[in-house]
Amino acid sequence: MSAAVQASASQKHLSDATVTVVKLGGSIVRSGSLPGWLDAIAHVHPPVVVVPGGGALADEVRQCQRQLGFGDAIAHRMALLAMDQLAWAIAGLRPGFEVGTTLQDLRAIHRRERVAVWAPSAFLAGRADVEATWRLTSDSLALWLAGKLGAQACCVVKSAPIAHGALSADVLCREGIVDEAFPSMLAETRIACSVFGPGDEKGLSAFLAREAAAPNPVTG
Repeated sequence: MSAAVQASASQKHLSDATVTVVKLGGSIVRSGSLPGWLDAIAHVHPPVVVVPGGGALADEVRQCQRQLGFGDAIAHRMALLAMDQLAWAIAGLRPGFEVGTTLQDLRAIHRRERVAVWAPSAFLAGRADVEATWRLTSDSLALWLAGKLGAQACCVVKSAPIAHGALSADVLCREGIVDEAFPSMLAETRIACSVFGPGDEKGLSAFLAREAAAPNPVTG
């Protein structure tokens, strides 16, 4: 088989493969546990899109909003820029990770057999179908992106301890684990979702490698 034919076959395989979206909470991004989660993602072959939280940068946006008094639409845009910055930080920590913005960008990164990291601000600017309030954060945006990509699943990684077993989206929302818009976004997208907590790195890696079922599925 020629190199060109091999490359074409590889690209077809990747385009047919099922994407998994992995949301890394902002507290994970700024914690000492981040390298372990990145290793869990990097060591699997199926295409993955990493969605970073806004972390301390988004917290700073909240503080600035309280002090200066600008509206939620502006705060939302600034929080998206915080996600962009952490996307670049994550991509800078692993050679096989690459930042993308549009759906086409993310798919092209997968064709290059690399892990895509989503920087959402330019893609989401001015969209009427994405709520521009603090009710909807990177948790729901990860689900939204998974729906747009037709992803197989969305994995939400949190720093808070997560009870093992089936989890209710409404309960997770009430406990402050996910944002307020998450239950309705889950119902709208109908994407299979699981939540992972501290120490679940091996479980995430096994799920991404299609070697195990999701340990903590989220129900509507």
